[in-house]
Amino acid sequence: MPLSGIEMEIIAGILDKAISEDLGSGDITSMAVIPEDTKFVGKLVTREHMICAGLPLLPDIFSRFEPLIKCSILFEDGQTAEVGNVLSIIEGPAVALLSGERIAVNMIQHLSGIATLTREYVNEISDTNAILLDTRKTIPGLRELAKYATRVGGAQNHRFRLDDGVLIKDNHIAACGSITDAIIRAKEAGLKDVEVECDTLTQVEEALAAGADIILLDNMNAEECLAAVNLIDGSVPTEASGDINIQTIRSIAETGVTYISVGKLTHSARAINIGLDWDLN
Repeated sequence: MPLSGIEMEIIAGILDKAISEDLGSGDITSMAVIPEDTKFVGKLVTREHMICAGLPLLPDIFSRFEPLIKCSILFEDGQTAEVGNVLSIIEGPAVALLSGERIAVNMIQHLSGIATLTREYVNEISDTNAILLDTRKTIPGLRELAKYATRVGGAQNHRFRLDDGVLIKDNHIAACGSITDAIIRAKEAGLKDVEVECDTLTQVEEALAAGADIILLDNMNAEECLAAVNLIDGSVPTEASGDINIQTIRSIAETGVTYISVGKLTHSARAINIGLDWDLN
């Protein structure tokens, strides 16, 4: 079952690498100690409150070990699950199931952790007009899945790749010489929706005068964001970013910024505690 917004080829590549990394030449322990005809029934059970993400991957993961494995998904991605809920029932040859167990559990724990943390941030600002964004601060190789999980949690995706949007950051400005020069060069190159990172109100003024299409307010506190929003006065969208956490996001949202981007959604999400409990069949 495909995950919304991700091409099957991308998912296949991620799973193939994960299996190769974990399996090597084979599960020598399971093959040695478990009789070949042994069958297992496994229940994927959550040990804590969570927002489900990645469950449709389970059949695809286990079918790579044994096509005859049956995998019933009992929750949909985006649904809330509580302690003791059975997320999925997996049935089939014990050796194949045990060989795929760690990959399956790791993936659901990681993606559900991202979705659960994202939902907490979304809920914190749900009665404001601010839109939560993710970032490119993801585990290498898992970006498509991580950003899928933030969507499940209720955030919107910022750019996926360096070719997916223009963002002039402080190092670009330093190398170019000034915000004005960087914006001019970007526009002359035919780039659209030019976003510029600003650390001070003076830089905000320069970016506005030079024709920035979006202004990123970098590492500004709520008072500074409010001053910047008032200065910009709706002429372009604004994005607040930089060390924003669950304690500070609401005060930032209340300043009237258009977007708030939070790297913690993907680089600091704690894996959800999920277990795969086996019964002999």
